[in-house]
Amino acid sequence: MTHAPEQDPAQPRLLAVLAAGQVLGGTAVATSVAASSLVAARLSGSPAVGGAASTAGVLGAAGAAAVVARVAQARGRRPALAGGYLVGLAGALGAVAGAATGSVVLLLVSLLFVGSGTAVGLAARYAATDLAAPARAGRALALVVWATTVGAVAGPNLLAPLEAVAGAAGLPAVAGPYLLCAAAFALAALVSGAGLRPDPLLRARERAGAPPAAADAPAVRPWAVLRSSPPALLGAAGVVLGHAVMVGLMSMTPVHMDHGGATLSVVGLVISLHIAGMYALSPLFGWLADRAGPGRVLAGAAVLLLTAGVCCALAAPTATALLTVGLVLLGLGWSAAVVGGSALLTASVPVADRPRVQGSVDVAMNLAGAAAGVVAGVLVTVASYAVLGGLAVLLTAPFLLVALRAARAGRGVAA
Repeated sequence: MTHAPEQDPAQPRLLAVLAAGQVLGGTAVATSVAASSLVAARLSGSPAVGGAASTAGVLGAAGAAAVVARVAQARGRRPALAGGYLVGLAGALGAVAGAATGSVVLLLVSLLFVGSGTAVGLAARYAATDLAAPARAGRALALVVWATTVGAVAGPNLLAPLEAVAGAAGLPAVAGPYLLCAAAFALAALVSGAGLRPDPLLRARERAGAPPAAADAPAVRPWAVLRSSPPALLGAAGVVLGHAVMVGLMSMTPVHMDHGGATLSVVGLVISLHIAGMYALSPLFGWLADRAGPGRVLAGAAVLLLTAGVCCALAAPTATALLTVGLVLLGLGWSAAVVGGSALLTASVPVADRPRVQGSVDVAMNLAGAAAGVVAGVLVTVASYAVLGGLAVLLTAPFLLVALRAARAGRGVAA
């Protein structure tokens, strides 16, 4: 695989465009995630339907990740990202209509399309590396991940004002969050479509001497590419495992705390600190990936995830301090896994094959998260939260051993 030795002159500007799109798209996604379960439950009168709203968003993200990757593979990052945001815009407008008319079916279908925004956010982190110097690829990727922090914090805190906005527009209050989603997705599509010039992936292919994608070119087989590259497979496994462990433990922590009588404000504080752990230190993990190597960052991610599992397994429902430590470590472990795994995957796959391989990993990531949420709910129901924490430890320990062995052998140590 050939790397351009220096950063492309357009990289700083393109990175700023990607970060701006991530702020806008992240705001839309975070607002939808915060509101959709509640809106669906209110419209239907059923908590189960509220849960289905969250599932719809995850499944939509998984499906959209494959489509975004195919478009990027054939036409470049700009149409893939801008088009994905437009799909999210269509979904948000459909959700406004569903909330306004009280149609739960329309709302759930629309949330499938809103999930496209999540897929675009994931794809943007890879776009950040296309024209980065190899020695700075981890930091470029991490900056785009970090930009999600703004939306993750701002979106959910705007729910109350958005209800008032909807009322002023003559719409039911529950439509308010989706008005913001629509506006943010529209701006994100505009920023990406106008700003991603030159297209980072197409320029990267030119710089690497790779031929442009042709309509009659053989289809990329992502899993065959991964099987042929142990470092790429290690990076993919880290991303998928980190997301599954994070979703499984995080989704059941509020239920566990509720069993101990924790107030909603306390639960909200713990989850907020967990989200801060997910994003706030991603630039640090990007710097470490560039300096020490993404393989070592993955090994560190496994240590963080394993320790988080131990804390959660030992925490009683009333042990708020220990649960807070566990959830913060869980967020940090997810961040290290996503940054380190994505950087290692990108560095280990030829530029011509990257979009489809990256997209397939993101599909697996989303599906693993959805499955982990279901399994975690069942496990806590039939056993306990402590057993769930123990399962997280059992799943993470083998990966830690593999990551340490790869680092010692010199595989995946440097991007």
